[in-house]
Amino acid sequence: MRIAIISDAGAPQVNGVVNTLNATQRTLQQAGHAVLMVTPASFKTFACPTYPEIRLAYKPYAKIAAALRNFSPDCIHISTEGPMGLAARRYCIKNNLAFTTAYHTRFPEYLAARRILPKALTYRLLRWFHGPSKVVMVPTIGIKQALEENGFDNVALWGRGVDTEYFRPREPDHACIKRPLFLYVGRVAVEKNIDAFLQLDLPGTKWVIGDGPLREDLERRYPDVRFLGGKAHSELAAYYNCADVFVFPSRTDTFGLVLAEAMACGVPVAAYPVEGPVDVVANGRSGMLSEDLGQACRDALTLDRKQVREHALAYSWETATQQFLQHLHLARRHDAAAAKARAVRPESV
Repeated sequence: MRIAIISDAGAPQVNGVVNTLNATQRTLQQAGHAVLMVTPASFKTFACPTYPEIRLAYKPYAKIAAALRNFSPDCIHISTEGPMGLAARRYCIKNNLAFTTAYHTRFPEYLAARRILPKALTYRLLRWFHGPSKVVMVPTIGIKQALEENGFDNVALWGRGVDTEYFRPREPDHACIKRPLFLYVGRVAVEKNIDAFLQLDLPGTKWVIGDGPLREDLERRYPDVRFLGGKAHSELAAYYNCADVFVFPSRTDTFGLVLAEAMACGVPVAAYPVEGPVDVVANGRSGMLSEDLGQACRDALTLDRKQVREHALAYSWETATQQFLQHLHLARRHDAAAAKARAVRPESV
């Protein structure tokens, strides 16, 4: 099958969306599918407002339309709601092509946290964007329920996986690390609620891996925390393996791919009992979930790292990609039915 995936998130960005799409593309190609990945990498771009390190495509419609015409895909998946996604959506609607979409990021909560737009207005815009989609793919049951409560239709589960051969327990480098080591990996931005982690009175050491608009301010306010900056996805396993506990303070993530990666390395998680962690972490087995994040961090130190790893083995990119393909096939059937209806309509007039 010929599959086109359009995304506003792509290299050199390092985040869960990019990692998910890269792994999905790789798994699809290994199964014999032809995949066209269209990202801002080959477009003229501009800095995303409030996130200048993220580059968005400038007037991408013509190039996206040409790429889709040349590739002639059987299925089109629109992964994000930015300029690339809007252009692909416009092309599909204009040409009566069925498509699927994905909901990776909780923009209503993020924009509300940054006091940019109220949640109700953002949800209204997202319902408009995803409305024509045959399937809106989400990573967890909790997010599926949340979207349905906010008026979304055709929502279906598309899980996530982890490369358990790469993300696996290894002998950590204990040199010069005051134990225990509490690690955060992700964007350094207000919606990630990193303050809730950094202000905790915990023994040992805190590390932060990632970059973002809050990094300079947090480095100034928390001089005892080691900020290591952004790291390539291929470097993360070594850092996970140095940690005693992986701390995930976000209350607004849809899945948190880093949770599965840390657990695959045998590192227990400490997080709040909110959507995302409750769907990924086995409380008391692969991590500790509590409204008292500090207590969760301390309790996570007692967990068996072998059991943490065993829980993570349930997450497979092969299984996740099969779900993705099932949703594409559904959209393709819709497309075929619509084409048949258009073909017979003149005869019935």
